[in-house]
Amino acid sequence: MKKVSTYSVSCDRITIEIMIKIYTSPSCSSCRKVKKWFEEQQIPFEERNIFNAALDPKELKEILFKSENGTEDIISERSKIVKEKKVNLDNLTISEMINFIRENPSVLKRPIVVNDRRIQVGYNEEEIRSFIPQARRIFETHCNPDECPDFNTCPHARDCVIDKK
Repeated sequence: MKKVSTYSVSCDRITIEIMIKIYTSPSCSSCRKVKKWFEEQQIPFEERNIFNAALDPKELKEILFKSENGTEDIISERSKIVKEKKVNLDNLTISEMINFIRENPSVLKRPIVVNDRRIQVGYNEEEIRSFIPQARRIFETHCNPDECPDFNTCPHARDCVIDKK
């Protein structure tokens, strides 16, 4: 299932494109929770099933660099493959790590949610709210007809448009 991949917020002639990718596997209940949350929030995302197609090295590098604790955040050291092959993740170069993940995608913790600034691994009800774009939070808080008595005449509200592509 592929979802719309960008969320565009235009305000005062400034447009911000936000790309959210969710790396999932079909049998993962946390993956289903994350996708449901994004759908309920009407936040577009692109779903990437880690088993359907080889993961792009550039994407994996992005995930590794955005993780606070490196491989510890995204790879399950208790996975069968890591144990059987006796892989010492700390001794792998970035290239070796990327190749290892591409050959063994099941070692990845799931889901992994990535936007332009950060990643989140797993489903955490409180932390996932950070994926609601800041411009959208401001718009919804200050520029909606229910909250602003001057909404119809407000130049800020008139100049702010949210467009789902």
